[in-house]
Amino acid sequence: SGRSVIVVGPELKLHQAGLPKKMALELFKPFIYHRLEQRGHCTTIKQAKELVEQQDPVVWDILEEVVKDHPILLNRAPTLHRLGIQAFEPVLVDGKAIKIHPLVCTAFNADFDGDQMAVHIPLSPEAQIESHVLMLSSHNILSPAHGAPIAVPTQDMVLGLYYLTKARHGARGEGKKFASVEDVLIAYEMGEVETQTPITLRYTGKVLDLSTARDPQDLMHIEPVEYRKTDMETTVGRVLLNDILPPELPFINGLLKKKGLTQLVQYCYLKLGLQATVKMLDDIKDLGFASATRAGVSIGIDDMVVPESKPRLVKEAERQVVEVQNQYQEGAITQGERYNKIIEIWNKVTDEVSAEMFRVMEADDKAGKLNPIYIMADSGARGSRQQIRQLSGMRGLMAKPNGEIIETPITANFREGLNVLQYFISTHGARKGLADTALKTADSGYLTRRLCDVAQDVIVTEYDCGTTDGIYVEPIIESGEIIEHLRDRIVGRVALEDLKDYEGNLLVRANEEITEDLAQAIEDAGIDRVKIRSVLTCESKRGVCQLCYGRNLATGRLVERGEAVGIISAQSIGEPGT
Repeated sequence: SGRSVIVVGPELKLHQAGLPKKMALELFKPFIYHRLEQRGHCTTIKQAKELVEQQDPVVWDILEEVVKDHPILLNRAPTLHRLGIQAFEPVLVDGKAIKIHPLVCTAFNADFDGDQMAVHIPLSPEAQIESHVLMLSSHNILSPAHGAPIAVPTQDMVLGLYYLTKARHGARGEGKKFASVEDVLIAYEMGEVETQTPITLRYTGKVLDLSTARDPQDLMHIEPVEYRKTDMETTVGRVLLNDILPPELPFINGLLKKKGLTQLVQYCYLKLGLQATVKMLDDIKDLGFASATRAGVSIGIDDMVVPESKPRLVKEAERQVVEVQNQYQEGAITQGERYNKIIEIWNKVTDEVSAEMFRVMEADDKAGKLNPIYIMADSGARGSRQQIRQLSGMRGLMAKPNGEIIETPITANFREGLNVLQYFISTHGARKGLADTALKTADSGYLTRRLCDVAQDVIVTEYDCGTTDGIYVEPIIESGEIIEHLRDRIVGRVALEDLKDYEGNLLVRANEEITEDLAQAIEDAGIDRVKIRSVLTCESKRGVCQLCYGRNLATGRLVERGEAVGIISAQSIGEPGT
């Protein structure tokens, strides 16, 4: 094994990793010796050793051969879940740093500020096959914890695709009409139109409009299409995006953000399977990086828009605070009431200022002004509303070291700059953040360890335990609002009994897995509780059975016998806690 610093390798395919030649030579030594002897370049191991030490040109050729089809394992500490170790096909690179694919960073929780990773070589043919079949990074694009894709574009790629699919009025060639996708591409290459030019396109296939979602969870809602020549309002960038997507997918017409990308990957995986999705991910990655590079997004101080009404709002709040103080001095309210009222006033004004700021930013965005800070946050590439609020709204209330809230807030923001007192108050929060992070990691690690000890012997041992028991599930509703829909709770589970709608039509048979389509049908039929099989009621002697467990989220199919579901659960609960 070996370890080295990692750097980004945007030119790699999802299943590849760049291995420094020097490391490869050391790691694959025994294989090289064997191959040198086999080829007759030397007669003894000793001679082979000498050839390798002198770095004879023939050695590099042999190394290329040995490395081909021999997977390597990459691991980044801390390994919090099973995706912390994955297999890759090595690509030999110059230099001393390991290159890793940008899309696997999320799984490893890796970044390129000096992280190191360890390389291991599986030796026996069995180990190599296992690495290739089970651990290859391109076979692990879904998270075993929640079943959503984990290899999705982040940061730069999201920014690039957002910029690419944005419409900007007043761009070159606005309002042109095109008869086909090819015409648009030609016009773009000739410089007749820009990526953000709104155009009209004749398009006959299915169209997926991101703006007409049925409800917020469901961005992938396909508009029914009549088969006739239809004119579609779109932009050149969206045509470029759809040109690299698999042709089986509908035309995606809308502004792509991080969430939309995740759903696009999930949709592609469900409809077209793994191979197509992996290819699509690589194509999207290249397009995203290229587009972000061409966009040249940067931020300047003027991009932090301070709302004009801020001084007025702050003054009004100060007036209210004085009123409350007077009430307290007159003895109309107690000390505790005074404190609570003041905190409430400042919280309200902080929210008002930030709402006003976002209103201004959104209005500018609609008017076609590009605000890079807004773009970064809105696309989901980097930064949150909370952070933008501190840049150009007001920082708001801070806590004392003992956890009490200080009743004088920081009315300034980072653009205006903090005075000495405001800066001093801020320092406590910054230190507390670092201390909490360090303590939280240790607690979380200990939790994971205890969970693993408890759950490690829970494995899938048989197909059907034959139980007649199960649990009822219904939508989770809090204060009149549906938090989780019934369909999301029953997808991938197995029905305990035949499920009929109110007219008596059979929807799902007993012991049948409930797929996405069936779950939607059950919800559409107005059924509000379903009895499913559950590991809580499984009657297997050891472990649990396939039917009680249901779907393996990492593959999207029914779990296989021998899967260590206990450990997967333990790691899935422990991993987000750190």
